[in-house]
Amino acid sequence: MDDAVEAYLSDLAATEHDDPVLVEMEARAEEYGFPIIGRATGRYVEVAARSIGARRVMELGSGYGYSAYWFARAVGPDGEVVCTDGDPRNADLAEGYLRTAGVWDRVRYRVGDALTGFAAEPGEFDVVYCDVDKDGYPACWRAARDRIRVGGLWICDNVIWSGHVATGTDREGLPGWTAAIREHNQLVAEDDRYVGSIVPIRDGVMVALRIR
Repeated sequence: MDDAVEAYLSDLAATEHDDPVLVEMEARAEEYGFPIIGRATGRYVEVAARSIGARRVMELGSGYGYSAYWFARAVGPDGEVVCTDGDPRNADLAEGYLRTAGVWDRVRYRVGDALTGFAAEPGEFDVVYCDVDKDGYPACWRAARDRIRVGGLWICDNVIWSGHVATGTDREGLPGWTAAIREHNQLVAEDDRYVGSIVPIRDGVMVALRIR
């Protein structure tokens, strides 16, 4: 997305909802070059989850809890967000940030492989959110597509990939990631149980509603 447009949307999202802990989390992302969904996309996924009355969310790739912050707001005090990340330090950071935000009691954090953690969780989910390493996107979709309830959402970040999905070119140092994202996008499009669309916020967000 154009930088000026992105800044405008982020500022607008901050007007709609601001919280000092978000500023801290965003500052950490800036300092360490850690990828987060950002304020505008965070606000969007909260709206999407609230719109279907989500109470149970599974995150495949959670980092230190930035996206979980928004989903935790959406599910409310009786809901649950299950997080996954391979780095125990991120789990500790997430607890600190989300406890400060007052939403830690609705979050459960699994340290380890995202799909292994997902397989260990029983039942269906209202939302499955995907933000793992991009070469894992097709496998995550295949694991999740049957475990989202009818009326639930598949949400996946970075599906435009700075435009590389349109050209088929790789980002430097990340061979095969563009092809994996393109495969994921095609798989979602071909599944007639879902109605999906890519929302061009930030780096592109795939949102697919299960209709049957």
